[in-house]
Amino acid sequence: MSDALRATLLVSCRDRTGLVAALSDFVFRNGGNIVDADQHAEAETGQFFMRLVWDLASFRLDRRGIDAGLTALGQAFELTYELTYSDQRPRVAVFASKTPHCLYDLLLSHQLRELRGELVAVVSNHEDLRTTAGHFAVPFFHVPVEPGQRARAEARQQELLAELRVDLVVLARYMQILSPELVARWPSRIINIHHSFLPAFVGARPYHQAKARGVKVIGATAHFVTAELDQGPIIAQDVCHVSHRDDVDDLIQKGRELERQVLTRAVRLHLDHRVLVSENRTIVFG
Repeated sequence: MSDALRATLLVSCRDRTGLVAALSDFVFRNGGNIVDADQHAEAETGQFFMRLVWDLASFRLDRRGIDAGLTALGQAFELTYELTYSDQRPRVAVFASKTPHCLYDLLLSHQLRELRGELVAVVSNHEDLRTTAGHFAVPFFHVPVEPGQRARAEARQQELLAELRVDLVVLARYMQILSPELVARWPSRIINIHHSFLPAFVGARPYHQAKARGVKVIGATAHFVTAELDQGPIIAQDVCHVSHRDDVDDLIQKGRELERQVLTRAVRLHLDHRVLVSENRTIVFG
């Protein structure tokens, strides 16, 4: 990861002539050097999306000046935009239950500094993963979810997230359904891993469903969480081939490999500011 101070701008708006030129000219006129630019225009919807990254080493505007300049461009072109800086590291909390493989992958990636964020907490409704979190020196918080007491548990979770100033919540096989109220507080800031290639095999026991259907590939899907179960905008997916020789345990083992890889990939994409949400889907810049 580069230590150079950079700004990343994510833009979405109605497509129109001169937009790319105006954004590029803003960087050029103020002494910036564009290091990455990617754009996508949709003929079907007439929408435009862009990711623009520039080096701030010789940039003549301070952050207040950048905000003012982008505000003016936003008004001129009716832009919706998000601006972030490379010295701002989002704070991440991971929710998990008993299954450790996705959590391990995230913790290891964080330890190797492969994530552009700080993993500040593991929150679980069980005690099983306390040792795992402790091995990586990440604080562990046990918040049990007793039958009929979900609201009480979520109130405690919200307190923790506020105290820790969390920016992103990752559900690493957290086997609880979040309430619509909690989800509404975290729009496009909760990422879940579903152990299936959505939209196929939603809900529980997807590998049993896959075996019963005789599928030839299985998959995993990382998506933003919405109030509708397993229906949020998809960030990343992957598949692997299987055959009639694979029993359910084989499918589960292969699926676990996919799950941890896909979830970590999705978290990286989000922390790299490469994901834009457009209605119920995503634009993911490579």
